[in-house]
Amino acid sequence: MASGSYKRYHVHGFDSRQYLEHYFSDKPDMVFEEDILKFPIENLAKTFTVGHINGDVLVDLSIGSMVHHLYAACEFFKHIIVLKVSDRCILELKRWLDTRTGAFNWGHATKIHVEMEGKSDQLEDKEGKVRSAAQHVVKCDLEKENMTDPIVLPPADCIISAWLLEAICKDQEDYIRYLRKFSGLLKPGGHLLLFGGLDVTYYTVGRDRLSAFTYDEAFARKALAGEGFVIDDCKVKKRTAVSDLTDYKALIFIAAHKEK
Repeated sequence: MASGSYKRYHVHGFDSRQYLEHYFSDKPDMVFEEDILKFPIENLAKTFTVGHINGDVLVDLSIGSMVHHLYAACEFFKHIIVLKVSDRCILELKRWLDTRTGAFNWGHATKIHVEMEGKSDQLEDKEGKVRSAAQHVVKCDLEKENMTDPIVLPPADCIISAWLLEAICKDQEDYIRYLRKFSGLLKPGGHLLLFGGLDVTYYTVGRDRLSAFTYDEAFARKALAGEGFVIDDCKVKKRTAVSDLTDYKALIFIAAHKEK
């Protein structure tokens, strides 16, 4: 199948529960723990703790219905506003936020986080804090000038975006255009915490193969600088997972702030 015929996340959607099962579960054959569970948890915990990043509003613009990247954030922000492009992802996320029967079990990710903090006795407390902070889940249209129209969001102190840009972009112009949209949601001096897969061309969810924008570290750095961001930290982790579900070569984490 040519990459041009692959599905696109924000256009065609995907099975949000299957996505979680493939990449975030605690199943014995789940090979992405080091890359996709631990990498964001460790980097965000360190960034928030030593980077003095905090405030009233954090906006999450990430792929699918994952929550593990919000565990550290809930300690530093009063309100987490989660933006999703599809009703299916919203329903899956709210099933967990509202502790409904059949919600995806994030207990293994919670355990990673609290053990890293040295607070292994606070599993339920950590999940409760995330649920309390992330009560604002809003559907968005990435192509609209105001992507949450008719809702107008307050300027954000911080944005987290995990594995979304490569899923929605077709080319470099798209990447820069969406970065500009993200920047428009931030206060001057606000922070952008960005996770991505480098040199990726596809990822698989169930029977669907979805296309991904291929880029490298140099391009990401140049794009951020071009949109007025100053990079405070950048980490690249070579792939450890052995799987044909997706073909990323490495993962990248960038912490940057918007110049005033």
